[in-house]
Amino acid sequence: MALYFDHPIEAPDSVESPSHIHWHPVHPFLAVASVSRIAGGSVDIYLEQGEHVSDTHIERSFRVTSLCWHPTRPILAVGWETGEVTVFNKQDKEQHAVPPTHTTDITVLKWSPNGNCLVSGDRLGVLLLWRLDQRGRVQGMPLLKHDHGKPLTHCIFRLPPPGEDLVQLAKAAVSGDERALDMFNWRKSGFGSFLKMGSQEGLSFFVSLMDGTVLYVDEKGKSTQVASTDSSIQTLFYIEKREALVVVTQNLLLSLYVVRPEGKAEEVMKVKLSGKTGCRADIALIEGSVLVTAIGEPVLRFWDLEGGENYMLSPAEKFGFEKAENINCVSYCKTKGLLAAGTDKGRVAIWRKLPGPQSSRVAEGKDRWIFQTPSELEGNITQIKWGSRKSLLAVNNMSSVVILSEQAMSSHFHQQVAVVQTSPSLLSVSFLSTGVTHSLRIDMHVSGVFTTKDAIAVWNGKQVMVFEPSGGTLRNAGTFLCETPVLAMHEDNVYTVEPNRVQVRTWQGTVKQLLLFSEAEGSPCFLDICGNFLVVGTDLAHFKSFDLSRREAKVHCSDKNLAALIPGAAGVASLRCNASGSRISILLSKVDNSPDSKICFYDVEMDTMTILDFKTGQINRREELSFNGQETKKSHTFVDERLMDLIPVNHLWDQNDPRLFVCEAVREAPGAQLQFGDKKPPTEDSPVPTADVLILSFFITEEHGFLLQDSFPRPPTYQNLLGIEAPHYYFTRKPGEADREDQVDSGCPCVGRRPLRDFIGLEGCDKPTRDAMLQFSFFVAVGDMDEAFKSIKLIKSEAVWENMARMCVKTQRLDVAKVCLGNMGHARGARALREAEQEPELEARVAMLAIQLGMLEDAEQLYRKCGRYDLLNKLYQASDQWQKAVEVAELHDRIHLRTTYYNYARHLEASADRGLALSYYEKSDTHRFEVPRMLSEDLQSLELYINKMKDKTLWRWWAQYLESQAEMDAALHYYELAQDYFSLVRIYCFQGNIQKAAEIANESGNWAASYHLARQYESQEEVRQAVHFYTRAQAFNNAIRLCKYHEALRLCLEQNMTITEEMAEKMTVSKDSKDLSEESRRQLLEQIANCCMRQGNYHLATKKYTQAGNKLKAMRALLKSGDTEKIVFFAGVSRQKEIYIMAANYLQSLDWQKEPEIMKNIISFYTKGRALDLLAGFYDACAQVEIDEYQNYDKAHGALTEAHKCLSKAKAQSPLDQETKLAQLQSKMTLVKRFIQARRMYPEDPKEAVKQCELLLEEPELEGTIRMGDVYGFLVQHYLQGEEFHMAYKYLEEMRKRVPSANMSYYVNQRTVDAVHQGLGIPLMHTVPERVHPNSAEDHKEVDEEVLEEVENDP
Repeated sequence: MALYFDHPIEAPDSVESPSHIHWHPVHPFLAVASVSRIAGGSVDIYLEQGEHVSDTHIERSFRVTSLCWHPTRPILAVGWETGEVTVFNKQDKEQHAVPPTHTTDITVLKWSPNGNCLVSGDRLGVLLLWRLDQRGRVQGMPLLKHDHGKPLTHCIFRLPPPGEDLVQLAKAAVSGDERALDMFNWRKSGFGSFLKMGSQEGLSFFVSLMDGTVLYVDEKGKSTQVASTDSSIQTLFYIEKREALVVVTQNLLLSLYVVRPEGKAEEVMKVKLSGKTGCRADIALIEGSVLVTAIGEPVLRFWDLEGGENYMLSPAEKFGFEKAENINCVSYCKTKGLLAAGTDKGRVAIWRKLPGPQSSRVAEGKDRWIFQTPSELEGNITQIKWGSRKSLLAVNNMSSVVILSEQAMSSHFHQQVAVVQTSPSLLSVSFLSTGVTHSLRIDMHVSGVFTTKDAIAVWNGKQVMVFEPSGGTLRNAGTFLCETPVLAMHEDNVYTVEPNRVQVRTWQGTVKQLLLFSEAEGSPCFLDICGNFLVVGTDLAHFKSFDLSRREAKVHCSDKNLAALIPGAAGVASLRCNASGSRISILLSKVDNSPDSKICFYDVEMDTMTILDFKTGQINRREELSFNGQETKKSHTFVDERLMDLIPVNHLWDQNDPRLFVCEAVREAPGAQLQFGDKKPPTEDSPVPTADVLILSFFITEEHGFLLQDSFPRPPTYQNLLGIEAPHYYFTRKPGEADREDQVDSGCPCVGRRPLRDFIGLEGCDKPTRDAMLQFSFFVAVGDMDEAFKSIKLIKSEAVWENMARMCVKTQRLDVAKVCLGNMGHARGARALREAEQEPELEARVAMLAIQLGMLEDAEQLYRKCGRYDLLNKLYQASDQWQKAVEVAELHDRIHLRTTYYNYARHLEASADRGLALSYYEKSDTHRFEVPRMLSEDLQSLELYINKMKDKTLWRWWAQYLESQAEMDAALHYYELAQDYFSLVRIYCFQGNIQKAAEIANESGNWAASYHLARQYESQEEVRQAVHFYTRAQAFNNAIRLCKYHEALRLCLEQNMTITEEMAEKMTVSKDSKDLSEESRRQLLEQIANCCMRQGNYHLATKKYTQAGNKLKAMRALLKSGDTEKIVFFAGVSRQKEIYIMAANYLQSLDWQKEPEIMKNIISFYTKGRALDLLAGFYDACAQVEIDEYQNYDKAHGALTEAHKCLSKAKAQSPLDQETKLAQLQSKMTLVKRFIQARRMYPEDPKEAVKQCELLLEEPELEGTIRMGDVYGFLVQHYLQGEEFHMAYKYLEEMRKRVPSANMSYYVNQRTVDAVHQGLGIPLMHTVPERVHPNSAEDHKEVDEEVLEEVENDP
C-alpha cells in the first residue's frame, strides 16, 4: 500500500494566502503565488518536501494573476495585475522584465512547445508573442501584437506538423532506403543526433475571449475565428492524436471541433454536461478521451468523448468521507494513472485507473477506477495539481500549500518480529512468538524500518531511532543523525551506509567498524541480513557479503561485479542472502528502472551465477573458470506455462533453511509499467489486478537445481509478502481486512500468516517435526517418493498424506496414491479411484484422483491431454462450470451436446433462471415436454409460450391438458390447430356428435380417426358404416372380418363348437389372398389359435400361432401339450432366446437325472438362450443330485465349478445379488473340495483327514452343501476300525441329534451300528427304519398354470 506523506511548504513569514500553484513539468519545483494584505503579492519556489528555495522570493505591491513554467528549463514567467510580466531564472537567480506593454491584469501566459517564445495577454484583449533566449531574456520587439478589444481567457498551443524533410525521409524509409532507415535508428546515426523538424517552431495557437469566441493564430500571425459559444469559456483542450479542439463553457456546454491543417475548425459534437451551472468548474482531460468535471458537488462527473458514455464517481464513506462533502478541484497524473480530487472538508480522494487501452474495455465506466487510501488535511481545498517527473501532488487550501509525495509503506519481518507502517509516523510492532502488538508513534515521517528480536530501527534519511522492548512498552534505546537511505541490524550492531563504505555502529550511533568499498566498487545502497550474514550491493552493481558471527564482520564473499557475471545487466533492484550465506539472490532492473523478469542466484562456494527468467521459464547457468577466464552456459526449461509471463517484484529466503526461497511475482500486463520506485508489488489500489500476484516458493540446491515447492495466488485480504520462516509465510494485511482472513491467524491486526502447503494442520509443530516436514517437502519436490515416505513415517497427519497424494497426481503414481488415501481415511476417494481403473487411459485415472483431492485444474489438463472430453464435460458440469461444459460439448463432445444442453437447462431451472432455461431446453430439443412441466404452476406463462412457439406438439399437449380439465371447447380449438384429427374425432364421439366426427374423418382422410370412428360404429352394430370407415382407415382385415371371418368365429364361440383342423384350415386365409392384409391375416390366425387353446387343442393352437408368426405363444401352447420331442424340435428350429429358455425350463421338470439326452438339451438351450444365470442354477442342482443320489463329491465339485463360471459371465440386473450368489457358490466349492481332500488323504494321513472332517462339522454352512451324515459316517467308520468305540459312539449320538433318525441307515449300515454298541456293551434300543434318500429332489410340478392364464388373457 502506498502512503502519502504531507509536507507543508516552508513559506516566508510575510506570505499569507496562496492564490496560484504551478509545478514545473520536469523538475520537482513548485511555484506558489501568494496574496498579502500588507505587501500585495509574491511568488516563491519550493522543493519536493516543501523546502523553500533560497533567493527565489519575488515580491510586488500588487497581486499575481498568472504563472507559467518553461517546458524544460527552470525558468518561471509571472504575470501581475498591473500588466507587468516577469521572467525568473531559478538557476541564475535572475529576474528579467518583459517590455511594459500591458496595462492591466495578465490573464493569459503561455510558453511555446519548444520554449523559445512566450504568449502574454491581458484583460483588455491585448495579445503579444515574445521571443526569449535560453536565460529568459526578451529578444527584440514582439513577434506579433493583436488587440481583440475583449478580455482574453485561455491560450493553448497547437503542436506543429512534421517538417517536409521528415515526411520525405519517412516515405523513403518505408520504401526500403537503407540510409533513411539508418537516420531513424539513433544507434547508427549517432547518439544525440535527432532529426530536424523543419523550419516550423510550433507558434500556432488558440486563444479564447470572454464572450465565448475562439480564435486561431497561425505561424504567420494571422488570426481567424474558429468557434463561437453562447457564454464565457471555462476550459480549452487540444487533443493531438485526433487533431481536435474541446471547448467547455460556463454553462457546461461541451463542443468538439475537428481542426484542419490550415486552422479551420468543424464542429462534430455538442453536448450539455450534467451538473449545476453558475459555479467555477475544474475540468481535467484524461488521455485525450475522457473529461472529468468537479463543480462543487459530492461527485465527479465523467464524459467519454469516444464512447459517449457518462458516469459518476464519489468518495467512499467507509474511508471517512461525508455524504455532503463537495469536490472543488481535480487533477490527473498520466504517469501513474492517478486521479486526485480535493474537497471542501480538507480531504484528498485518489483513484487509480486500471491499465490497458480504452478500446480493450477491461472494465466499463466507473469500474475502471479503484479507490485508494485518502489523505486528510485541513481547510477548504481549492486547487490541486500533479507535477514533475516524480508525480508530486500540490494541494492549496487557501491558507497554506501542502505537497503530498507518494511513498511505499515500510515493513519488515525478522526473528518472529514484524513491523508494519500504518501512517507516515505510526508503526505497528508485533512480537509473533508472544502475540503482543505495540503501536509506535514517531516524531518524523518514517521512510524505512528494520527489526530484530531485540530492537526496532526506524529512519527517514536524516535521522535513525532505535527502540527496544522493555516490559510492556518500547523504549528509545538510541537516536543519532545519519543520512543513510538504507539500514540493517544484527544483534547489538547497526549498519548504515555512506559513500564507499558501510558503518558498523552501536545503537547510539558510535561507529565501531568500517567496511570499505573502492571507487570502482561504488557506494553501498542495498543491505540485507539473514542468519549471521550481511550482503551489500552498490550503485555500480557490485556486491559482497560478510560473516557477522564473530566480534567483527569478516568478508565472506569477495567483491563481485554483476556486469561481469551477467553481460548486459542494467542494474540491481534488491538483493538477499540465505541463512548459510551460500547463495545470494539478486533482483534486476531495466535501464528505465522498471523491473526485469529475471532473478539471479550467485553460488558463493561454486562461484557460479544462475539466472531464472520468469518471462520465458528458462534457467541459464553461467560458470566462470578462473584458470582460463572462459565462461560456460547451460540452459533448460523451468516450469509449466502457467508460471510464465511473470515479473518478480519481491524475494526472500527462509530464515533457517538455506534451501527455501520465495518470491512474489505479478502477471505481466500490457500497457502497465511497474516502477521499482514503488518498492512493493501491486495491490488492489495499483494497476495490476491482485488476482495476478503469485507467491512462488522453491527449493534451491546444487545437486537438484531449482525445484518448485508451491505456487498460489496471493490471498485477496493480504497486501504484500513480508517474510518466510517455516512453517509460515508472513504477509501484511490490507486495511480493514484483519477479521476476514480464513487462514491461520497470527493474532496481529496488520500481519497475517499462511502455512506452507505441507504444514497445513501442523502449524504448531516442534523443531524435529518441522525439519522432518521440510525434508518431506524437499523430496516431494525432487520426486523421490521413497525418501519422502521415510521423512514422514513417524508423523501422523492427514495433511501430510494429502500432500503426498497431491504429488502422486504430478508423478502419476497411482499405487502410492492408494496408500496415501488409505492413511487419509479417504474412503470415497479410494472407491472412486478403484472404479476409475476401468478407464483405458492413465491420465483419465489420474484425473479422477485429482478430482477427489480438489485439484480440478490438474484434472482438466489431464482430461484434455488424453482427449477424454466426455469426462471433461462431466467434470465441468459437476463443478458448476456450465459455460465451459457447453463449449467443450460444442467443440469436442458433440455426441453429448444435447445432454449437456438439457443438464444445463435443469441447472438453470433450479437456479430460478427460467428464461435462459427455456432457451437450453429448446436447444436440447426437450422443450415439448420439459417446458410444460417447468411452467405447470404458471399456466398463464405456459399458454403464452405455447402460442408463441406455434408448435403442433405443444398445441396437442395443451389441448390434452385442457381436455383433462373438461374444457372441451378450448381443447377442440387447440386440437384443430395441431391438426390432430384423431383427437377431434375422439372428443366428438365422446360428446355424442358422431355426425361431426364422420365429417372430419371423411374430410381429413386420417386413418386413425377413421379407425376410431369405425370402432364406434361397430360397437353400435352399424356394420355398414363400420366397414366404410375401416376401409378408409385401410383396415381391410377388419372390414372383411365384419363381413366373413368375424361371423364364423363368432358362431364357434357362441355355439361352443370344437374347432377341428379342417375348420381351422377353411378359416385360414392364404398368404397370397388379397382379401386381408398381412396384419389382419395374423390377427385372424391368432384368434383361431386362442379359440383352440381354450378348447384344449394345443397342437392345432401351436400350428396357428406359428402361421401367425408368434412363436412365443406357439411354444407356450406346445408346452401345454407336454410333447417333449416336439418341444425340443420346435426350440431347435425357432432359434429364439426366449424359446430356448422356455424349453430348458420345461425339460428341468422331467426326470433329467436318468436321461442324459435331456440333460444335454437343457445345457444346450440355456447356453443358446444366453441364460447363464439359469444355467448356473442348473449346474448347482446337478451338484446337489450327485451328492444326494450318488455321493459323488468329485462330480459335484465339477458341477459347482461350472456353475461359478457361468454365473461370473452372466450379466445380472443386480450386481449386488450376483456377488452374493457367487460368494455362496464359492463357499460350496470350498467345502466340497475340503471334504474330497480329507477322504483322499485318509490312506496316507488318517489323523489329518479326521481333523479336517471335524473342522468341517463346525462350519455353519455345511448342511446346505455336504451331507452331514456322510461326514459323521466317515468318522464313525474310522474310529470303529481303530476300535475307539467311545469316539465312534460319540459321533453316532451326534449324528442322531443333527440328522433325522429316518435317514440314519442311509449313512451308516446296521452292522457298523451293531459293532459300536457291542464294543461298548450297550444294547441296541432302536430299529432302523426303511432307508430313504434325504434331500432327494421333490416331484416337480407341471408347467406353471400362468402359461394358460396368459394365453387366455391374450386378445
